[in-house]
Order: sequence, then structure tokens, then C-alpha cells
Amino acid sequence: MNKQNKPAPEQEVTDASGAPDTTMENNPETAESTAKAAAAPESGSNDNLIAELESQRIDLAEQKDKFHRLYAEFDHFRRRTAKEKLETIKNATEDLVIALLPVLDDMERAQKNLATSSDVEAIKEGLNLVFRKLHKTLEAKGLKAMETLGTPFNADFQEAITAIPVADESQKGLVVDEVEKGYLLNDKTIRFAKVVTGA
Repeated sequence: MNKQNKPAPEQEVTDASGAPDTTMENNPETAESTAKAAAAPESGSNDNLIAELESQRIDLAEQKDKFHRLYAEFDHFRRRTAKEKLETIKNATEDLVIALLPVLDDMERAQKNLATSSDVEAIKEGLNLVFRKLHKTLEAKGLKAMETLGTPFNADFQEAITAIPVADESQKGLVVDEVEKGYLLNDKTIRFAKVVTGA
């Protein structure tokens, strides 16, 4: 006999106890509340995202404002510093000139005495006083003359113009004559000494 294929009976969904689960199927209120619950977090998430974006926008605007203010302050500081630097360079010698004014006064007095006095010794003494005053004033400002005679030649402080033969072997390589004195200002070389060395 031919057996006819019978359609398989629909299987019922059962809960843990084995009873048919009719929660979603037979209870439309529960299904609707579940759908609302699923939609609710999405709506809340959008509100949170909008609030966060607004907060970020406000923060960005504040940072931008701070940046513009800081840039303006820096630009103002840069211009003020450049102006002060130029003024400092212009007036850098003011202190030295003020210190030299008394020496200039003495030199003017000596010049007047030269025209009227015939005492050579008095004129010499006056000029020596002016020279000593000038020397002390410059020393007080940090000027120091180099001592070169009899010292070994040093290219860091001296410029050799020429070398001359010497009879004494111990003088070879030493400075035997000074053509122009060298000077240091606050231990920095501002003029090399022009010297003659022994060969």
C-alpha cells in the first residue's frame, strides 16, 4: 500500500515547565510594551548624543576664544619686547658716557691751561692725572689691558704681526714686543694685542 505523506503538525513553543508559551502571541499589551522598551533607549541615546555635541561645541568655542586672546597677548608682548630691545641698544652706551663726562671736563680744563701756562711740568702732571682718571673709569666698567710681553704667544688673545730672530733660545715663541695693546671687557676679548714674537 502507498502511504500518503501527511503534513507534520505544527510544533508548539513551550516554556520551561513544558506548557505552551503564549506570552507574545496571545497578549498584545505585552508585545507593545516590549516594542516601546526597545525604542526607548534609542531615543534617550539620541538626546544624550545631542547634549554631548552641544557641550563639545561650547567647549570648542571657549578654547577658540582662549587661543585668540593668548595669541593677541603674545603678539603684544613680542612687539613690546622688540621696542624695549631697540631702546636698550640705543641707550647701551649711556652709562659709559655719563661716567666719562668728568674725564672730558678735566681734559677741557687741561686744554685751556695749555694755552695760558708755560710750565711744562705742571702740564705733564695735569695730563697724567687725566689719564689715570680715564684709566680708572674704564677699569670700573670692566675694561682690562692684556699683559703680553714675555708671555708665550696665544692666538686666542694675540695677533702676531711678525717674528724676529732672537739670540736667547729661551725667548723663542715668546712675545718680545707689543705694537698695539689688547683689551678685555668683562673677560671677553674686544681687541687682540698686536705683537712681535721671537723666532
